[in-house]
Amino acid sequence: MATLLSVNNYYYRRGGAESVFFEHNRMFEEVGWRVVPFAMRHPKNEESEWSQYFVDEIEFGESYSLPGKVTRAAKVIYSFEARRNLRKLLDRVQPDVCHAHNIYHHVSPSILGLLHGRGVPVVMTLHDLKIACPAYNMLSGDGICERCKHGRVHNVVVHRCIKGSAALSSVVMAEALVHRLLGSYKYVDRFVAPSRFYVQKLVEWGFDVARFRHIPNFVTPERYSPDFSPGKAFVYFGRVSPEKGLKTLVSAAARSGCSVRIIGTGPQLDELRLHAERLSADVTFVGYLSGAALHDEVRAARAVVLPSEWYENGPISVLEAYALGKPVIGARIGGIPEEIREGRTGFTVPSGDPDALAGALRRLSDMPDGEIVELGREARRWVEREFSPSMYRERMLDLYRGLK
Repeated sequence: MATLLSVNNYYYRRGGAESVFFEHNRMFEEVGWRVVPFAMRHPKNEESEWSQYFVDEIEFGESYSLPGKVTRAAKVIYSFEARRNLRKLLDRVQPDVCHAHNIYHHVSPSILGLLHGRGVPVVMTLHDLKIACPAYNMLSGDGICERCKHGRVHNVVVHRCIKGSAALSSVVMAEALVHRLLGSYKYVDRFVAPSRFYVQKLVEWGFDVARFRHIPNFVTPERYSPDFSPGKAFVYFGRVSPEKGLKTLVSAAARSGCSVRIIGTGPQLDELRLHAERLSADVTFVGYLSGAALHDEVRAARAVVLPSEWYENGPISVLEAYALGKPVIGARIGGIPEEIREGRTGFTVPSGDPDALAGALRRLSDMPDGEIVELGREARRWVEREFSPSMYRERMLDLYRGLK
């Protein structure tokens, strides 16, 4: 029986990366692998027989005493605790492969050299751009930012890219410098990138293209019951924050006269409500939904809109829309265009352009229902063929086999 050491900061379903982590574990257990997790202790964690080896909790932005802040800052930079606990775990099990997901700041890249020393091949899925940019999403206060390119990581402090805090930004700058000095990422045998865009961007930043394997994200189509009949309104679902391009979407709704429903919550919600009122835009703020309630909203839509203004990776929301039988209008940025077949499963528009987005909304609003139905059907067929768990697992198994 093969053993997979599966590493992620969080051991509960906190976001998209954690969903991929848990689903990855589940699908390998289904084919007989023993999956051994390594993560951070947290009150929301799922049960695990391996939790005795997990590292202590660290949460950015929490209120700790001064000694507590110093201790946690040191762990963010380099976690001796993680190395110590993992060493004990490796004394008990010998994994055939380690697959790391998000490990920065909590588990930390300090474990990578230990794994290499024990002869464990390491694969890391890149859910963000952290191996290149200390700010992980290449965003600063003025939008997309690549100022840290060519080793100029001091810019993360200059522009306070981490939660607007000079202190937190200094910690992640120190983390980046330490692991570059130590060469921690040289111990990763292959990086998995859900989008080709991320491979291209990281090669631009100096990484060797041979170290990457493009494996797209996935959804389980059987969990989504599609409704191909088009509604009237357009739907966005996800985090309500500036990088998602929702101010552009509200402006486009006003200019096109189309109805838009924004599902989700986040720091930009009040600003967007005021923006919609000022423009008299037909925008409804639905709030947070999940599960069946979210699926019902999407099924009732004409199309899903993803107007992002940052380097999206391989957004699962596009695949979920397809699984529910809906075409997608997506911004032409990051990995989004790779998930849209122009004129077949949806349309792309320039990122941050409200006039272009308004034109796309109007185009689909005026399009005959039969054509919308065919877009949705083709989207569902494509997600079943290319973005299923079985396709993901086969691609990953092929990668694992190539490491031995």
